[in-house]
Amino acid sequence: MTMTVHLARLLVLAVIFANGWTDAPNAIATAVGSGALSFRRGVAVAAACNFAGAALACLCFPAVADTMGELVAFAEPRGAVTALNAALLSIVLWAVAAWRFGLPTSESHALLAGLSGGAMALGAGAAQLDAGAWLRVLAGLALSLPAGALAGRAFRQVLAGRVRRPETWQKCAAALTALLHGVQDGQKFLALLLLTAGLEGGASPSRLTLALLTAGVMALGTALGGKPIVEKVGSELASLSPADGLAADLGAGAVLLACSALGLPASTTHAKVAAVCGAGRRVNQRVMGQMAGAWALTFPACGAMAFLLTRVMLG
Repeated sequence: MTMTVHLARLLVLAVIFANGWTDAPNAIATAVGSGALSFRRGVAVAAACNFAGAALACLCFPAVADTMGELVAFAEPRGAVTALNAALLSIVLWAVAAWRFGLPTSESHALLAGLSGGAMALGAGAAQLDAGAWLRVLAGLALSLPAGALAGRAFRQVLAGRVRRPETWQKCAAALTALLHGVQDGQKFLALLLLTAGLEGGASPSRLTLALLTAGVMALGTALGGKPIVEKVGSELASLSPADGLAADLGAGAVLLACSALGLPASTTHAKVAAVCGAGRRVNQRVMGQMAGAWALTFPACGAMAFLLTRVMLG
């Protein structure tokens, strides 16, 4: 049991790292694509702001982690560890495959799918889904796309011709988006660390300690870049002027801030991509189709992988 719990903790850290590596670059994609930031400087900004957001979220927006922690109730520790390990492995495999093709995927969706697949493999007697928590999570994820697109378009209209030196403001907006990414996704994966910390009983690290660990690992993943995703979102998805990029960053940031304040786990990837489409011009339908295809496959692929892995691990 001890070994499997340690494996679960390592896999949580691997998923946090993968999130920073594949998801956080969305925050600075528009600033890099418009030329407001170089890739290296953008990555440094994203890493620092992700760390700050993930570290501060436990004090400002704890409801996101609480909601994620209530999704599944396990009847006994062995089943919980098995399902969690299977879910985490499926997320890592999916994230690496998506990164290989430069596609931004939602680790939030992958996490939900993995937990669902693992719980289904255990059976109704061993795992029970909390309907209220799932409704809150699904509400946040469902709102990410339409709210992001509407917010991006609204900011483009409001800012049209009214902003001098948008490149300067875009740097600030990119930093804000990275900060809010840390708030949202840092809390989601903090919930998993809290779960693994309580599996063996006894004294466990404080919530703040685990939040700092989450922040550090996420920032490390971000610091290693994610250039294919930055290029796909910032340069290939839509034609963006600096003012359009600023509108996209502000739109995505507004959605993430609202969802965090309401305690709703949102998809940072969906919010940012939708905001780019709402604020940008001449959206590349081929690239958008590739992203939509990856998003559509996330739930069945991660759910099926977690289901099969759980059955294999149970023997």
